[in-house]
Amino acid sequence: MTTIQRVVRGAGAAAGAAALLLLLAGCLGESGSVQGGSIDPTGTWGDADDAEAPSLTLEDDGSFSGTDGCNQLTGTWTVDESDHVQFDDSASTMKACEGVDTWLAGLSEATIADDTMTVLGSDGYEIGTLHSSSGEQQTGEDE
Repeated sequence: MTTIQRVVRGAGAAAGAAALLLLLAGCLGESGSVQGGSIDPTGTWGDADDAEAPSLTLEDDGSFSGTDGCNQLTGTWTVDESDHVQFDDSASTMKACEGVDTWLAGLSEATIADDTMTVLGSDGYEIGTLHSSSGEQQTGEDE
């Protein structure tokens, strides 16, 4: 193989890799979450000012943090085509929390209607709700 053929072949591989990156970037929204629906769940859900109340903060980079009222939670989130927020790579501290209902640690996905996030467990059943701390509807649409 000549030097020119190697350069052309290398340039073709680089162009292919760049095209793949552009294709993958097209699947991501500005927030880093998979775009599949019309919701934008970024923001704080629950009362983040009350250390004993469950709350989640979904960042626009696709990460989340929060508390179940005792334990700290972290992980990543995306939005699927059905407008469900999918929580992945979630981790929680494991403190003994006497008198605290630690339901939020069982999160798997969520739905959003108006200013309410309904949190579902891995079995798909509702385990609790959180309200938007801004009190406004969380959608990705201009109203």
